[in-house]
Amino acid sequence: MDSRESVVLVNGLWLGDPALWLLARRLRRAGFQTFRFSYPSVRQDLRANAAQLHEFLARVPGTTVHLVGYSLGGLVIRALFRFHPGQRPGRVVLLGSPQQGSRAAAALSAFGFGRRLIGRSLADLNAGAPQAWNWPVREIGAIAGNLPLGLGRLVSRLSGPNDGTVLVAEAIPAAAHDRLVLHVSHAGLLFMPVVARQAAAFLRNGRFAR
Repeated sequence: MDSRESVVLVNGLWLGDPALWLLARRLRRAGFQTFRFSYPSVRQDLRANAAQLHEFLARVPGTTVHLVGYSLGGLVIRALFRFHPGQRPGRVVLLGSPQQGSRAAAALSAFGFGRRLIGRSLADLNAGAPQAWNWPVREIGAIAGNLPLGLGRLVSRLSGPNDGTVLVAEAIPAAAHDRLVLHVSHAGLLFMPVVARQAAAFLRNGRFAR
């Protein structure tokens, strides 16, 4: 692997960069140098979090910088290219990222405490903001899970294949260059070895291993 290539991992809702440690470790073993980005997933909106990611990327070495976004992190990456499009070359992998909207987040937002729980970034998603943005000219790989174990099932009836939090249909955008559905839960997208192997395959080749 070219030592000038870096991978930046972006966490999801309510998580900090420790949640990305195992995935980052597996990607390092696959030959990438990895960096973990954490942000205030509740307090700030997508644009503010994208601005922080843009500042973080300025300190990351490499002529090629790939991005891996878990859940809400994939939306922060999408906002990055909306508001800070001049990024270095690199591929993007989305892990269970509700790019098409989130039924679970919409259900939570029906209640005051739920709106506080999901925060401002997911409020942007519920309002339809990122869905209206153009996709960046990048190779994008999307991985969804279909093992329905997760908190989303406690707040919403998720009809259709889902990972317990995000529907497969929500996590597989039409703009993806390659798509993969794995039998893992939403949390499993962070911790299962097969996810790391497939993410590495896409970052290396622009397609998942079949």
